[in-house]
Amino acid sequence: MTRSIQARRARALAATTAAGLALGTLAVAGTTGTAVSAEPAADCAAPYDASLLQRGDAVTGLTVDEGTTPEAFTGEVIGVLDDGIAAGLDMIMVELDSEAIQRAGGIWQGMSGSPVYVGDQLVGAVAYGLSWGPSPIAGVTPFSEMDDYLGRSAQRPAAKVAVPDSAARAIARESDVSRSQAAQGFAQLPVPMGVAGMSASRLAQAQRYAADQGKGYLAPSTFAAGRIGRDTARAAAPESVVAGGNMAASISYGDVSYAGVGTVTSVCDGEVVGFGHPFNFLGATTLGLHPADALYVQPDSLGAPFKVANIAPPTGMIDNDRLTGISGAFGTLPDAATVTSTVTYGERSRTGSSDIYFTPFSADVTFGQQIVNHDRVIDGIMAGGEDLSWTIEGTDETGAPFTLSWADRYISTFDITFEASWDLADTVYNLSRLPDVSIDSITTDAAVDDDDSSIKLVAVEQLRGGEWTKVGRRYGIKAERGELLRVRAVLKAADESLSYVPFSTRIGKKAQSGFLNVMGGASDWISIWGAKSVAEIQEAYAKAASNDQVVFNLRMKGNGGKVIVPSEDQASVVTGRKGYFVDVDGGRGGPQCRGC
Repeated sequence: MTRSIQARRARALAATTAAGLALGTLAVAGTTGTAVSAEPAADCAAPYDASLLQRGDAVTGLTVDEGTTPEAFTGEVIGVLDDGIAAGLDMIMVELDSEAIQRAGGIWQGMSGSPVYVGDQLVGAVAYGLSWGPSPIAGVTPFSEMDDYLGRSAQRPAAKVAVPDSAARAIARESDVSRSQAAQGFAQLPVPMGVAGMSASRLAQAQRYAADQGKGYLAPSTFAAGRIGRDTARAAAPESVVAGGNMAASISYGDVSYAGVGTVTSVCDGEVVGFGHPFNFLGATTLGLHPADALYVQPDSLGAPFKVANIAPPTGMIDNDRLTGISGAFGTLPDAATVTSTVTYGERSRTGSSDIYFTPFSADVTFGQQIVNHDRVIDGIMAGGEDLSWTIEGTDETGAPFTLSWADRYISTFDITFEASWDLADTVYNLSRLPDVSIDSITTDAAVDDDDSSIKLVAVEQLRGGEWTKVGRRYGIKAERGELLRVRAVLKAADESLSYVPFSTRIGKKAQSGFLNVMGGASDWISIWGAKSVAEIQEAYAKAASNDQVVFNLRMKGNGGKVIVPSEDQASVVTGRKGYFVDVDGGRGGPQCRGC
């Protein structure tokens, strides 16, 4: 309900630890860096006693709609919503005005954190806007709740703040907003969340494929391509991270940057607070802290206008993402895992990299780094082939260093970039789910060519009575206990030439009928999903076949378990799969191959 601002004093949140969003357990390791820059000017503003506010009181504020220099806005207090943000956390309602706000049609995404003052005392930060559409009406988070680790509430932020009828009437009296519009409530003013480096179409393509395949990463999210870009420290100097100035928090930075842009509320003693609401409500965390250069504010007739900005290299670390905002310190950069890719196509070559600060996005950034570097070098969607090698280094769950390396050949008749980028990202994702495992670096080397030809598995033959005989599905393979079973895969190249890959094994004296699967390496998969340790993933790769091999998988009871044998490397990627029933000594069983 609405109350008089004088009715009771501002209350502190209960001193409980905020619950972080459970997004993963992989620690990102690396060398902690130090940002080389002058520390921004401190304001060390004192919090204003919100209980002294009166309806109609004049307020001022600072924000940026273009460039890096804060500009003033004015406003007037409308009232206070009791418990409007959370239990024990009130929301101050104000109507704001400036030329920039008038041009945009209302407050904008990216204005979150803009300080609001009475005199030289800090009332709070702009953090919420009316749900119905663009409006100059803002919900302000009290600064008294932001300056001590940004509050310590175990509550999650409300998705929507209800406005009772009395408050809706007050808003309607003080503004051009109708009572019915105000009654739709307040919503957290979104932070412009963007992915720099990867185009919107590529990001959407990856998200659709990941969803179709049931992958645990690249899920659709609030991050959109085109809202942020990268800039130099010269354009957005670290000294610009001041009260009312731009600030960004990043999950990664480099060729692929996942980040959100908001506004600084206050700077003091080498620390900064901003946003006025969570970035992603992660609790204690590690994110990059960046200056930013605002290009412009994009008006939106249906939703909130939003700021488009470039972010500069990190100048510190965000270590708290709480109910009432984010906070961090200047100087020391977060630890990072660096993914570095080199792509060569003909005479074109490029090496690029991205630093990963928040580890649950490790697979997303790794996949993105591959995509953006390929797109930059190949400069188009093309059929072709690729020889890719990669190495992951880190420490396992026991603290011991590990190295995992792999090399393979990929082909695609449509988009070689997309085809060659998934296996590594899958591996990084599975490593990222292991408790106490840390990745230091991911390094890839890709040589792309125009050859999309493959070798196809067309038949399997068995040596019977001294002659090679094609195996048919109806009768399958004949085998005898204690005797040598000899088969071969028949491969056809693009020029119609045939080649043969042999396989032989002695059948056990207690063997029972079973099945033989023969497949090209491109039709096989590496069994890393569900691995419980780094060692299990390493073992899976040690046993795996590359795409240019043939795999023979014999499953027969009483024959010493599975027999899985990859062939020597072939001239190109091998596709196709054949499965046959293996009849031992005329044993009973059907010729069909179930599960092949």
